[in-house]
Amino acid sequence: DLYRKVFVFRKDPSDAYVVLRARLEQPLHNFTVCLRSYTDLSRPHSLFSYATKAQDNEILLFKPKPEEYRFYVGGKFVTFRVPEGRRDWEHVCASWESATGIAEFWLNGKPWPRKGLQKGYTVAATAAILLGQEQDSFGGGFDFYNSFSGELTDVYLWDTGLSPDKMRAAFLSLRLPPALLAWKSLSYEVKGDVVVKPRLRE
Repeated sequence: DLYRKVFVFRKDPSDAYVVLRARLEQPLHNFTVCLRSYTDLSRPHSLFSYATKAQDNEILLFKPKPEEYRFYVGGKFVTFRVPEGRRDWEHVCASWESATGIAEFWLNGKPWPRKGLQKGYTVAATAAILLGQEQDSFGGGFDFYNSFSGELTDVYLWDTGLSPDKMRAAFLSLRLPPALLAWKSLSYEVKGDVVVKPRLRE
């Protein structure tokens, strides 16, 4: 149980990462991924990387610069332009549904204009899921200048699109529906220089 704890990625650039284990029984036609990050990086960095053997950017949350997030599904991406952070925690949720190809992006509990991405696509279930590095091959192929440095917490992955109420609940750390990956019952393995510490403030 990582309640009120964070992963601290101490070095920049870094070869460190965290492997997450999810119980995925079938491919995903809808999903939502949420996490909270705290960093002073201004260079590109990867937050959440879900790779399959066929597609290294099957699901990717990537921040190329402080005022931009990229959300990948099946190797294609949409860009969400955001105000440059005030060097504070940023909570992001990204959701996608195959039937409409609608990609949603929420920052700090607020929705951005929806975009179209990969209508009719299916996300494969056999995946390497990593925090802190961007995979260019299954479980590896890292560019250390895309590595994350800072603090990560509240990581979740659901096999549904969350309702607006639940998106806000994720931001506020309220009760959430059962998830494929849940911060409060996370199965993970640390690789390299990552330390689990209590959160400094709420």
